[in-house]
Amino acid sequence: MFGFGKTRHAVDAARKEPPVEFEARESSVPKVRRRSGPSRPPTGNRSFDAAITNRLTANWTTTPLTVDQVIDRNQRILVARSREEAQKNDYMRNFLRLTAQNIVGHRGFALQAQARLQNGELDRSANEALEAWWKKWQRAENSDIKGRRSFRLQCKSVVRTAAKDGEFMIREVTGRAAGPMGYALQTIDPQRCPVDYNVERLPDGRFIRQGIEFSREGRALAYFFLRGDPASTGYTFNGASLDRVPAREIIHGFLEDIEGQRRGLPWAATSLWRLHMLGGFEKAALSSARTGASVGGFFEWKEGYGPEPDDEELEDEELYIEAEGGVFQELPPGAEVKEFKSQYPTGEFGPFHKAMLRGAGAGMGVAYVSFANDLEGVSFSSIRQGVLDERDHWMDLQEWLVEMLIDRIYQGALRQSLLRGLVVHGGIRLRPENVARYENVHWQGRRWAWVDPKKDIEAEVAAKDNMLTSPSEIIRKQGRDPETVWRTYAADIRAMEDAGIPEKFIMAALVKGTGLVAPASETGGSQTEETSNEDDDDDE
Repeated sequence: MFGFGKTRHAVDAARKEPPVEFEARESSVPKVRRRSGPSRPPTGNRSFDAAITNRLTANWTTTPLTVDQVIDRNQRILVARSREEAQKNDYMRNFLRLTAQNIVGHRGFALQAQARLQNGELDRSANEALEAWWKKWQRAENSDIKGRRSFRLQCKSVVRTAAKDGEFMIREVTGRAAGPMGYALQTIDPQRCPVDYNVERLPDGRFIRQGIEFSREGRALAYFFLRGDPASTGYTFNGASLDRVPAREIIHGFLEDIEGQRRGLPWAATSLWRLHMLGGFEKAALSSARTGASVGGFFEWKEGYGPEPDDEELEDEELYIEAEGGVFQELPPGAEVKEFKSQYPTGEFGPFHKAMLRGAGAGMGVAYVSFANDLEGVSFSSIRQGVLDERDHWMDLQEWLVEMLIDRIYQGALRQSLLRGLVVHGGIRLRPENVARYENVHWQGRRWAWVDPKKDIEAEVAAKDNMLTSPSEIIRKQGRDPETVWRTYAADIRAMEDAGIPEKFIMAALVKGTGLVAPASETGGSQTEETSNEDDDDDE
């Protein structure tokens, strides 16, 4: 109580003291006028550079577009321009050639049937029957509704269409109209399915978006195609000129870039503008180079000489100069020549041209050396890295084509042929009730030769010896079927034995070719030991 009261009296006394007066003085620091307007954000709260809106980013969109808006606004224009570039641009044509050449290849996709017995072993007789039947179905008269193209050529057409238009559409035809094997394909121009045909509300929650009818859950139910020949009618439509085809008959494939995408965009969509402008740039440079290379001269008459001018004709005559080597033209009276030297294209043409093609090739997923056909100044390490990356891209597209097209076609053709009893080989007829077992297959796409065969083979052998890979995997990397290779190898050995070639020569060939050690009974123990010692010396 005592301490608390003393403190209170001390505070009261302090309050009664008069306040201290301070003298106000003007600061020596000059005043700074502040600009009026919104305050700048603190440095610590600054946005991402890509999110800043200013005069440099005024034409950069700030509102996300839905996938339907992207397709509706750009798909038809991009397809039209992609088709035009495919007709007149050399690099675009080369890109389409590369897609068909690397995805499908000159042999197409090889079927390796993997049907197995109940004990887990491969059913060799059934697999041979399936492979023989598939080879027969791929002929043009069986696989094409028109009987014109084999299945390999149809796959190439599908790949080029997907690259050029962004998507492909194929109709599966079954029954009597499909030809002798009851199953055939009809390729359809994707633009016959109008991308601008939309109906928002239909019974049961269905809707039509970009020419495709969907269920409430978003599953495709039907496709609408223009009736008649587009060559005469074009790609226009009205309510009475569309055919409705069930979705179960249509194979629609495209690369999905945005979640929820229903139609595809050309694979060169981001490179089309650069290719188009580069084409005009090359034409202008070529014209300038031709003009500069043309050497000629002019005749200029002195005063009082030369032909008399006809004023009436000169009024109607247009003056032009044609650049052509070895031609000397006459100047009309009063005209003077000013020197014109065409110095283009200069040394900057090559680097600029290469930079543009690099950007275009990057947008298409193709290495510059392949896209531009430019091997000048390329080192082994750089071309190896570029080729390996590009091959991974091609293999990814091969798997996409298998999943979207080839595997479905195989299953559809297999069911029809099994029901008709057409899968027969060596007196064995496969039954339709075992269709699930026969659908177990492996598709072998096109593969490529090694960049450096000696080093790559040595690396594969080393990986095999260290159990990092298997012989069958090495064979598959070359685009071949391991069982076919081994059966062929065994057949060659039997043929050499039947021809009377001594076994020791056959074994010597096997030892040299495979790295195996010949048995002591054939080569002699001392010879094997010497060979082993020589190998040890080499290793040392």
